[in-house]
Amino acid sequence: MNKKALVVFSGGQDSTTCLVWALKQFEEVQVVTFNYNQRHAAEIEVAKEIAAHFNVKQHILDLGLLNQLAPNALTRGDIEIKAGEDGELPSTFVDGRNLLFLSFAAILAKQLSYNHIVTGVCQTDFSGYPDCRDVFVKSLNVTLNLSMDYEFVIHTPLMWLDKKETWQLADELGQFEYIREHTLTCYNGIKGSGCGECPACQLRSRGLQQYEEVRKTVDR
Repeated sequence: MNKKALVVFSGGQDSTTCLVWALKQFEEVQVVTFNYNQRHAAEIEVAKEIAAHFNVKQHILDLGLLNQLAPNALTRGDIEIKAGEDGELPSTFVDGRNLLFLSFAAILAKQLSYNHIVTGVCQTDFSGYPDCRDVFVKSLNVTLNLSMDYEFVIHTPLMWLDKKETWQLADELGQFEYIREHTLTCYNGIKGSGCGECPACQLRSRGLQQYEEVRKTVDR
């Protein structure tokens, strides 16, 4: 199999860490970013900036239909961003998002003659999103291979890492400061440390604090 990988890339902490990881693992890397008319257009701009910084070719695909089909806090400004309660999914869950992202990424990867697809989904800190589970990715991997008669391999380097360990990986890859300052994880569209209040910022900040405590101990 070739050593070329396509990274599903949003410009957030996780996908940027995956991009850096892929650049270490593969001989050739490109990224694909999806525009589904998400709440903050800044996400697309940040993704463009990071792709340019790492000198990788970026494909931006229009998935506006997803916005039309799946009203939620990431596609509608009038829906409150809140965590799931009593077993319900968070208001930020977009039905079918990773299913569509990975399916379209696979179609593009085949046109590029790439076999490897990298995504930052994670079951450890997954907020209850069903399409971030390992069983989903493995199932879809088989389905994609069968649907196009092509040998795809979906890589999930963050699947079993919590946010502290994701920060550690970024540090080991030599991009800790860059990822902390230049990525956009915040549901309110604020780059870097974010708003500090939304669930994404709280998860990111908690993991960062935990890793910085470990880092201080090691530095001593």
